[in-house]
This record gives sequence, C-alpha cells and structure tokens, in this order.
Amino acid sequence: MSVQVETRDGVSTFRPGDEVAGTVRWDLDRPPKSVAVRLFWYTEGKGNRDRGIVADLDLADPAATDRRPFRFVLPAGPWSFVGELITLVWAIEAVVEPGDHAARIEIAVSPTGRPIRLAGTPGAVAAG
Repeated sequence: MSVQVETRDGVSTFRPGDEVAGTVRWDLDRPPKSVAVRLFWYTEGKGNRDRGIVADLDLADPAATDRRPFRFVLPAGPWSFVGELITLVWAIEAVVEPGDHAARIEIAVSPTGRPIRLAGTPGAVAAG
C-alpha cells in the first residue's frame, strides 16, 4: 500500500501568489473512505510549534488505486524561513482514511522562491 504526492515537474520552490499543482497517487487494498489533500505550513525548533492549514481539498469517490490532480494558489505569507531557533516549512500532504496512510512533500514559499535565512543563521546575508 502506498500514497505519493508530487508537484508538477517536481518543482518545490514557489513565490507568494504562484499556483502549485501536482498529483496525488495511491495504491491500496480496497477503496478508501476519504482522501484529503492539504496545503499547510508548520514551525519546527525551540518553543511552541505552530501550524496553519491554508487549503483543504477532499477528493470524491476514491478508488483503491487512483491518481488525482490538485491545484492551490499560494497566499502572501507566511514565508518559508530558516532561523537559529525556529524554521517555518510549507508542505502538501495527502491523508487517506481509514488506515492513516499519508504522504507529504515540503515546498518553499518566499519572494525569492527559497527559504529566507534569518540573521545569525549560517549562510545568512546581511541586508544593506
């Protein structure tokens, strides 16, 4: 049994307002009750962890083996960033029920198309 999420052409870097499109594939023993695709962000690192679901797409009448397209328009923020204490990551996730099968891919969303490196983080560039 498997679940896969992939973006069109394998692209993983985007800018706010861009469209992110791709495909969810699954191969299960029997048809699932539901398949949901979510666009969300979450934080990692020290302190409280936050999470925000931006869009949720329920795929109707899923078969045991299926392939479905998805499409989301990315919001203005928050931007992907890497800091010394905390990191904000964007992801697209497919969740299949029952059975708790899931797959996730990470993407970056920022004006540069790459995670912003905050000051004090190795590889950061000082603004000037």
